[in-house]
Amino acid sequence: MIVVAGEALIDLVPQGTGALAPLRPALGGGPYNTAVALGRLGSRTAFCSRVSRDAFGEALLDGLRTAGVDVSTVQRGPEPTTLAVATVDHHGSAAYSFYVDGTADRLFTAPPALPTDTRALSFGTCSLVLEPGASAYEELLRTTAAEGLFTALDPNIRAGLIPDPDAYRARFTSWLPSVTLLKLSQEDARWLGGTPREWLSAGPSAVVITQGRDGMTAFTRNGGVHPMPGRNVDVVDTIGAGDTVNAALLHRLSRQDALSPPALDDMGPTDWEDLLRFAAHAAAVTCTRTGAEPPYATELDDQ
Repeated sequence: MIVVAGEALIDLVPQGTGALAPLRPALGGGPYNTAVALGRLGSRTAFCSRVSRDAFGEALLDGLRTAGVDVSTVQRGPEPTTLAVATVDHHGSAAYSFYVDGTADRLFTAPPALPTDTRALSFGTCSLVLEPGASAYEELLRTTAAEGLFTALDPNIRAGLIPDPDAYRARFTSWLPSVTLLKLSQEDARWLGGTPREWLSAGPSAVVITQGRDGMTAFTRNGGVHPMPGRNVDVVDTIGAGDTVNAALLHRLSRQDALSPPALDDMGPTDWEDLLRFAAHAAAVTCTRTGAEPPYATELDDQ
């Protein structure tokens, strides 16, 4: 079982150009998209979060169930659902503004237990920024890592939600001893101001940096550097592409029986090539569709 911990929200995606273009609501949130993508790929997945009891919250849970994701660890609350308004540029890249005050996912509390067959946990995005829930997710990250479980982190920086960048950067560094696999975009890496080698020295076994159309590169603690070019596709938008990479990495690592820190350390060049090629393919498919619509295993020939 792979558990994804973090926020579920509604993306309001423009259907046209201009500030007053009509907005279409879509299910979203980085961790939510990661969980749905894992379910579609066929991994046994659970979602750990706090979701509103409003109509948007019900739709979010329905989306998880449809993807085959276990929602038994989802907490519920009467507060409204977080909204994210997307702006898509002419390259298909998305930027977001958020409506987060008093929303349900901010009141997440660490669960007393996770499914007994949990092998890995994935964290990231707004859930590690917005208090008081951020501290609860941080507690869950540290506790599960101390128990020897595989942990994945995608900070997925949303600078508009971070009032004190220096404090966040220090907090990010404090998480690294509890992280097995760190995945981040090149934009995140520039904002954080570190390097893969600096991050690896703090704890993770591997760092994967996505580079948009140029693909991605994995850096490993044993000195390995594994580049993978991107796939040439007609990009509709990039919403959910990074979240799909998260899911594809975790799914393929599970298939390789590499969801443990020692197993990740033992991976060779051929293993990394297979892993990154699969993740690049999955992300490319997502980019050919509007919104966060990750692929199913049958679309990737995942045998």
